[in-house]
Amino acid sequence: MALLDRAIVRLLPAVPKPVVQRLSSRYIAGSSIDDAVRVVARLNAKGKLATVDVLGEEITSADEAHAIAAQYHDVLARIDANGLDANVSVKLTGLGLELDYDLCRENLQAVLLDARARGSFVRIDMEDSSTTDRTLRLYRELRDAGHENVGVVLQAYLRRTEDDLAGLENVRLCKGIYVEPVAIAYRGFDEVRANYVRCLEALVAQGSYVAVATHDEYLIREALRVVRDLPPDRYEFQMLLGVRPDRADSLVASGHRLRVYVPYGVQWYEYSLRRLQENPRIAGYVAADTVGRLLRPLRF
Repeated sequence: MALLDRAIVRLLPAVPKPVVQRLSSRYIAGSSIDDAVRVVARLNAKGKLATVDVLGEEITSADEAHAIAAQYHDVLARIDANGLDANVSVKLTGLGLELDYDLCRENLQAVLLDARARGSFVRIDMEDSSTTDRTLRLYRELRDAGHENVGVVLQAYLRRTEDDLAGLENVRLCKGIYVEPVAIAYRGFDEVRANYVRCLEALVAQGSYVAVATHDEYLIREALRVVRDLPPDRYEFQMLLGVRPDRADSLVASGHRLRVYVPYGVQWYEYSLRRLQENPRIAGYVAADTVGRLLRPLRF
């Protein structure tokens, strides 16, 4: 199956853009903020929360970074105006991290202030390992400056993650998808799972608010064990839009908070290719899922 997944990824650049859009439509809200608002409203109607991500981390100028920040202000305003139960997730490279640290901090702080005024929250996404130190530094600086409405993401496949946990108040824990050297990242499936559980247990033990971001059934069961004695407002589960929605429904039905990651933006094509190339297993899953949906009407 791994060989097939990688073969699918190699073929992606040759696939017509409309076909890629059809493949990704279940996993990306669309290209506009109206698309994101519509999807979030639909999720809220099913008892699910949302976090909205503006696609566009591949920026090359301060003006582009400011433009991404401006889109987040628009998202926060629309969430507020429509009474949606949602917050936002930001990638620091989109706010200018690779251009200038202070530029990124300025953009992020403005988004945080806007979110706080609206009673909302901002999650800082984690990107590849070259950004980890700067991401954690900025998170800690902003928390120390009094911004309590900000959280961060840690990736369980990085060997350093267990040492990064101390003092982090609000964490989304995921496996991680970027391709990293074996010297800094676990490669074995069971190794990553084991480190995920260790990190989750440590976060709960130190009193952090934990967002359990996974579609892995084993990790979902382990997380249910770890959080079983926590009040329901001290943790949540998180899943990607369009992935395992039935499992998400069952978690909601059991009384757990469940938040769905909702990406949107004009860079949907670049995002789609990158996500699939970074994790060929997702490509295989998407292809199998799409074929299944296409064949389903024929069965009847």
